Amino acid sequence: MRSLEFGSIGLFLYEFNKKMSVIVNKSSKIIVQGFTGAEGSFHASQMIAYGSPVLGGVTPGKGGQVHLGLPVFNTVRDAVDSVGADTTIIFVPPAFAADAIMEAAESGIKIIITITEGIPVKDMLMAKPYTKSKGATLIGPNCPGVITPDEAKVGIMPGFIFKKGNVGIVSKSGTLTYEAADQVVKAGHGISTAIGIGGDPIIGTSTKEAVQLLMADSEAEIIVMIGEIGGQYEAEAAQWIKKQNNPKPVVGFIAGQTAPKGKRMGHAGAIIGGAEDTAEAKMKIMKECGVFVAYSPADIGETLSLIHI
Repeated sequence: MRSLEFGSIGLFLYEFNKKMSVIVNKSSKIIVQGFTGAEGSFHASQMIAYGSPVLGGVTPGKGGQVHLGLPVFNTVRDAVDSVGADTTIIFVPPAFAADAIMEAAESGIKIIITITEGIPVKDMLMAKPYTKSKGATLIGPNCPGVITPDEAKVGIMPGFIFKKGNVGIVSKSGTLTYEAADQVVKAGHGISTAIGIGGDPIIGTSTKEAVQLLMADSEAEIIVMIGEIGGQYEAEAAQWIKKQNNPKPVVGFIAGQTAPKGKRMGHAGAIIGGAEDTAEAKMKIMKECGVFVAYSPADIGETLSLIHI
């Protein structure tokens, strides 16, 4: 592969990925923060059933107990010291989620996947730079998580949809991640890794950074990039792809094509603030940058069929 230009997070992820699958894999050492709560319990059990290497979880005040057959720790530091945890998934209520993120980063966790929706923006303004200062990679918040099929599911997605293959997916939308995976499989491909980056105004990993990660992944030969109205993430990613001379084919789709200006559509970050925030403007930029544009989620599979690798 030709030399690629990466930002600081891209360099970290590239070095990480040269050794193993993207972000999560069968060698990950996963813990669950909010382990014994209803949501954490349900999704942890699903992750374990999928075969993900979950080693335990954290619930303050319940350290020493056993839950779902795994140890419960009072703190993330205890989990790191006891089982060598390097990856966490967070199901902590919004008011406490930023503290959970920063505790994980402070304790040496390198991959922090935050499912929680509704974390106050002011809290994320503290948590995001803090995780970066500790050398941790933050995915989310308000995301479905990350899955590397047949290796590890660290999220809330239905694992059966994701069949192993050569297409990497990055998406701001959870539901459209699942739709894209279904389209990819029906088109005769499979998924190397799917990354749900989240739809909040402040997220840990941008579209461009996730694309950089998949570009560096030898298992991903094609990338599907799903965005939505609002912000500049997709345009930045497309322009970076063009600057690298389009190392891998990328299929792009933007949700919210009928959204009126100034009205939030679903995610907190999905709001048109200016002319460049619209789906039409983003798709135009993607096309100009050599991205194969799908105009409907149902067209993703058909668009993939146009690519010959």
